[in-house]
Amino acid sequence: MAYDDDYEDRDYDEDEDGEDSTETQVWQLLLLINPGDEDGAEVQFKAYQELTEEEGDEDPVRLVAQVTDWRSGFEVDADDTRALVEVINELVARWNLVLDWDGDPADDEFHEDIDGVEIFSRAFDRLREHGYTLWAREAEDDDVYAGWITRSDDDEAMRLIATQLGINLRLGSQVG
Repeated sequence: MAYDDDYEDRDYDEDEDGEDSTETQVWQLLLLINPGDEDGAEVQFKAYQELTEEEGDEDPVRLVAQVTDWRSGFEVDADDTRALVEVINELVARWNLVLDWDGDPADDEFHEDIDGVEIFSRAFDRLREHGYTLWAREAEDDDVYAGWITRSDDDEAMRLIATQLGINLRLGSQVG
């Protein structure tokens, strides 16, 4: 995987230790969570830059969450299984995927018998079948599910960038 080539000509800075700047790390994250859609990542990155000008960059993950919500990431109330299914369906539609939820998410009974942990597990399993990984990340609020989807062959890159940005991240199959 060579994402370096994707942003080599952009004007990003390294910090004084020669490490990637937060801005560069955010760009790499956006490329990962927008697989095959560099234009979408670019739009989100510009929105991120505008937010950092307004609010500063002390909490880049919060800003990334704002610019990616329902586009390439999500934050939903942990009790709202309908919204969780809906946002995952919305995100996977970018690749023309339709997930088999082992039931009908439009049916009230489906939501009576399932919780967010099970939704994450089912979505993780179905996405892996198509070469994608569902990630859960820690959100500011404890009663919120948050996450992203990447290509499965980018799992190690995702772990690395999450570590660099200080994101508490785990596989969707490990929610619970």
